[in-house]
Amino acid sequence: MAADHKDVFASEEKRNLELGGHVGFDSLPDQLVSKSVAQGFSFNILCVGETGIGKSTLMNTLFNTTFENEEASHYESEVHLRSQTYELQESNVNLKLTVVHTVGFGDQINKEESHKPILEYIDAQFEKYLEEELRIKRSLFNCHDTRIHTCLYFIAPTGHSLKSLDLVTMKKLDSKVNIIPVIAKADTVSKIELDKLKIKIMSELVSNGVQIYQFPTEDEAVAEINSSMNTHLPFAVVGSVEDVKVGNKMVKARLYPWGSVQVENENHCDFVKLREMLLRVNMEDLREQTHARHYELYRRCKLEEMGFKDTNPDSQSFSLQQTYEAKRKEFLLELQRKEEEMRQMFVNKVKETEAELKEKEKELHERFEQLKRMHQDEKKNLEEKRRELEEEMNAFNRRKVAAETLMGQALQGCSQQPFKKDKDKKNFFSLPSACSLTSGRNLN
Repeated sequence: MAADHKDVFASEEKRNLELGGHVGFDSLPDQLVSKSVAQGFSFNILCVGETGIGKSTLMNTLFNTTFENEEASHYESEVHLRSQTYELQESNVNLKLTVVHTVGFGDQINKEESHKPILEYIDAQFEKYLEEELRIKRSLFNCHDTRIHTCLYFIAPTGHSLKSLDLVTMKKLDSKVNIIPVIAKADTVSKIELDKLKIKIMSELVSNGVQIYQFPTEDEAVAEINSSMNTHLPFAVVGSVEDVKVGNKMVKARLYPWGSVQVENENHCDFVKLREMLLRVNMEDLREQTHARHYELYRRCKLEEMGFKDTNPDSQSFSLQQTYEAKRKEFLLELQRKEEEMRQMFVNKVKETEAELKEKEKELHERFEQLKRMHQDEKKNLEEKRRELEEEMNAFNRRKVAAETLMGQALQGCSQQPFKKDKDKKNFFSLPSACSLTSGRNLN
């Protein structure tokens, strides 16, 4: 029955009625303007380009002020992003401006990963806004929107074509941010070379399928100027914060020995065109494109990953509670499966560890037995050698005793022999006297 009522209501045609007098809702645009002015606006710019290409100078020139910015070196090991937020006021309009610089971009030898920190930063801002949006108690109006509204991609004025790093980075970014390519330091290239470079850059972007931001032509009020400015992309810009006297007035310019390059002179560069398109004509469209196109794409992908989906006319009605319960059940099953895998993995690891410990214990036991046998063998050899040494010592002692005995006998024999010689000698000398006595007797 409810479905029939819905069909009836859907089939009813809208009727146009004429008012009998002034009601007052024609002041709604004024109310919106007053509310927006009171609330203030936010605008976030991402500057992508090599170190020293003039990103900070161009930002200072665009907003006619001097932003605090540290000078980056060419020796960064990796790309990182540095964001700074400023409160600006012009007339009665407050603008919260966030400028994000890519520090170290293009300074590494291996540039394959240079675009990843940029993508991660953009996704992080989308995720931050999505988390605020999905909260039960939301405060989107008071939340500082840090989503990147436009990316000024600075192209080096080489005079030839785009670098492979530029093509890869812009191709990765075109689905996440509004890209406006600019040729930096355009005063270093002649007018003819600059026109050729613009044509070459646009041709390479189209051939590689890079989608840059096109100024909208749906609104009749800005269709003509936007259509004209689309043909001037990429903008060739020159930045300067120096005031130079040209004629009778002071202008922003770069002074050279041969003359000056005036920043706001459209015959010298496209700075005025960039400022008109970026700030004065299409700032709100850039904000809308960021929310309606790039953020919605990120949000849709994220919600689909979480299990949410839209209802089709032929399908059942969408229930957030059912989706949550189904997702929770799926999550619990997945958690149980992983828990079981972890438990089984732990058991297997324990078994492997036990097997390794047993194997090592067996090896240690075998090693111990081997060392024990070696010790016993060495002990046996030492005992054998000790026995042999004792036998040799005993034999040596016996020989020593025998030698000492012989030595004593020899010494004793030597001590008796001199007395015998002396006796014999006495007997010898006593013989003549005896002989003389005998001979005397005989003579008598």
